[in-house]
Formats: sequence, structure tokens, C-alpha cells
Amino acid sequence: MEFLINISFQWSPDVPEEERERLRVEERAHAAKLAEKGHLVRMWRVPGRRENWGLWRAKDATEMHEILTSLPIWPWMNVKVLPLADHPVDPLKRAAKE
Repeated sequence: MEFLINISFQWSPDVPEEERERLRVEERAHAAKLAEKGHLVRMWRVPGRRENWGLWRAKDATEMHEILTSLPIWPWMNVKVLPLADHPVDPLKRAAKE
């Protein structure tokens, strides 16, 4: 199952900059592992904002929730999850049939 996910960050003012940097490093390493497992498919940055959009994959919504809550920066994330369904005119699906 695929999900289009928007993530923005809202740091709490009581998180010191050193802790933020440590969490950013952990977040990137964890995201790389999720990409290797096929969960994180694509990611785009929103220019000028602490925000991104990503194409994610999981077996179902429960697994997607578990993946998101495993992210080190989860407590400071604002997340919007849009589950995606197949469309009959999807060019990739049509090309695979030919």
C-alpha cells in the first residue's frame, strides 16, 4: 500500500541545539534504513520550510503508523497521511501491462 505523507517539524523551545543536531543525524540514518527496506520510496523538500512530502510504502495503515512513530523526530512532527489507491489510467500500471 502506498501513502503520500507530508511532514513538518515543530521543535519544542526546550530542546537544545545539540540535541536537535543529534536527532537530525539519527533521523537521516533511520530514513536510509527505511529506504533500503522499501518503505521510503521518494522524498521532496518544500523550499523555505521545515517540511517535506514523501511517497511511502507499508503493508497497511497500522504498519505505516508504526514506521512513522519509529522516527527519532516523531515527537516534534506534524504529519498528514494520505492513503493512495490504484488508478486505472496510471501510466506506470499501463506500461507494465504492455
